Amino acid sequence: MAQKRYLFTPGPTPVPPQVLAALAEPVLHHRAPDFREVYARVLGRLQDVHRTQADVLLFTCSGTGAFESAIVNLCSPGDRVLAVSAGHFGERWAAMARTFGCEVEELRYPWGETPSADDLARKLAELEPVSLVFLVQSETSTGVIADVQALAAAAKEAGALVVVDAVSSLGAVPLEMDEWGLDVVIAGSQKALMTPPGLATAAVSASGWERVAQATMPRFYFDWERTRRAQEKLDSAFTPAVSIVVALDVALGLLLDGGLEAAFERHVRLGRACRAGIKAMGLELFSPDEDRSAVVTAARMPEGMDSADLTLALRERHGVTIAGGQGELKGAIFRIGHIGWYDEFDIATALSAVELVLGELGAPIERGIAATRALEVYAEGTPV
Repeated sequence: MAQKRYLFTPGPTPVPPQVLAALAEPVLHHRAPDFREVYARVLGRLQDVHRTQADVLLFTCSGTGAFESAIVNLCSPGDRVLAVSAGHFGERWAAMARTFGCEVEELRYPWGETPSADDLARKLAELEPVSLVFLVQSETSTGVIADVQALAAAAKEAGALVVVDAVSSLGAVPLEMDEWGLDVVIAGSQKALMTPPGLATAAVSASGWERVAQATMPRFYFDWERTRRAQEKLDSAFTPAVSIVVALDVALGLLLDGGLEAAFERHVRLGRACRAGIKAMGLELFSPDEDRSAVVTAARMPEGMDSADLTLALRERHGVTIAGGQGELKGAIFRIGHIGWYDEFDIATALSAVELVLGELGAPIERGIAATRALEVYAEGTPV
């Protein structure tokens, strides 16, 4: 009998059966009326999830492709930009901007720290005018959720446009594009939007479009103006991943029908439960022990143990996939994702599996305590 598989990573994430069923439907032609109807609904629903009246551009690519699209549409060679970095994905913004010839400044923190708006304001005051500030709302390499609203306010005060990586946060934690004055928000299909990998979005404000008109980086596939013109006619500039778009339509419907606020509350409770289970095991949290950390929980490995051994044994012996550490945290931490289509029993399963394997690897872990504590905490709900 085939081994059952469990996916508890920060992305890709599990996909609801209704969304999987949509993937099995006959493939639509991307310029046929039945697809245009789906396309229009998806673009409108994406605006609802972003909390914006701005255009939301849809690309067939990973989130990193949408990162690249932001740089080539907003920048000219030699532009001074600033990346706020406290983990792997903040560093990716900086590396990518350098690749395209930008002059990159960094407000860099040790991995696991939370960026400060006051620090950003001071950094920007020290520099010559900076055209763009790149932020990461949910740094999945560490489990940290940044206060994007406060960071964006500091950047706008200094006259910079604000570009946000919301790949793993959109639909999981609050993000108000228009209210917070965000100029560009990047997201992906494979996280809280509960769809397989393959689609990414770039929501662009009016100020963002003004910058696009001035930028001189070459672009073709990721040309935002070309994409916007096509979407205005319910067309796509190039052949989209039509089946994944159909699936995303179903997933967005599930998310919006259930209510974004309800989704945010559920993620808070899932994060709280996961952290409680980790602490009950006697392990040290790496991600902050706060309700804002609702996307992924990161924990330090017991002394002398490597997370690669844990993740390998979980996957090979028990069909359970969690994530290890990235970059400088490789081997030192493990990460349990709880974005999108998760419930409290998924948290209990992930924690029970970690308990089991850590015990097999020789850690003094008491069996059953983590899941019990996690379910207790989840049942307490979210304070009003």
